[in-house]
Amino acid sequence: MLSQDFKTHIEDQISEKIQTIKPVSGGDISEAYVITTKSQNYFIKINTSDKLSMFKEEVNGLKAIANTKTIATPKIYQYGTFNNKSFVLMAWIDTKTPTSKDLKTLGTQLANLHKSTATHFGFKNDNFIGSLPQSNKKHQNWTNFYVEERLQPQLKLAKSKQLLNPAEIPSTNQLKNILKPLFTDVKPSLLHGDLWSGNYIIASNGTPYLIDPAVYYGHNEVDIAMTKLFGGFSNDFYNAYFKIFPANSNTNQRIEIYQLYYLLVHLNLFGSSYYGSVKSILKKHF
Repeated sequence: MLSQDFKTHIEDQISEKIQTIKPVSGGDISEAYVITTKSQNYFIKINTSDKLSMFKEEVNGLKAIANTKTIATPKIYQYGTFNNKSFVLMAWIDTKTPTSKDLKTLGTQLANLHKSTATHFGFKNDNFIGSLPQSNKKHQNWTNFYVEERLQPQLKLAKSKQLLNPAEIPSTNQLKNILKPLFTDVKPSLLHGDLWSGNYIIASNGTPYLIDPAVYYGHNEVDIAMTKLFGGFSNDFYNAYFKIFPANSNTNQRIEIYQLYYLLVHLNLFGSSYYGSVKSILKKHF
């Protein structure tokens, strides 16, 4: 729970008195609370002071999405440190269970987000995937970006943690030679970057919001791959999305290859329970 000093600090930031503070679920990385004042509710996430960069890049990602004016993100009020804690303070969104119409809207708005493009793959800042660093070094070539900035760092980490044997890890040339024919005509799209079902919400008025992004410019199908990994997205969502970005004959194969990145992240974060899924994709495609 927030200390009295911390509570006073937040009151100074929002220029009003806090009436109640209640813990809520906000992921497994940070503490999360809903703060109620006379005028509105706020959402705050708190961690140790060394995690400030994680909150900073979350804010940068939310702002990048918001600037496209394609899909909503929560308003950010403040982020920073106080004593030995870091925090991010944003608007609280009252939510509801998604309807078919809401999920169609989410699919359409995500596709519109993916129309936001750049001259490169990557992003102006490195950021985080979960609590792991995510490199966004700029590349002109999608195959090189995906191999060098996504697969290789996670494969190297898994090897160092003895979660994968060296013999199970494809070489750089092997990865690039196999992926290059699958990655033709890929254009950079602004991605959410970590789009599982816990990272979107539907407001009580039906407006979709994206939260907890790990943004960069990449292939639009990366976000679709993550939506399919753990479920929680309906046919209404996919039908609306693919009306704008149609799938092609290589989409299903690419989706498995993009899921490999997220499964490697889960392997490195949570351990060997994800080994079988990683090994299966490596064996199938490489």
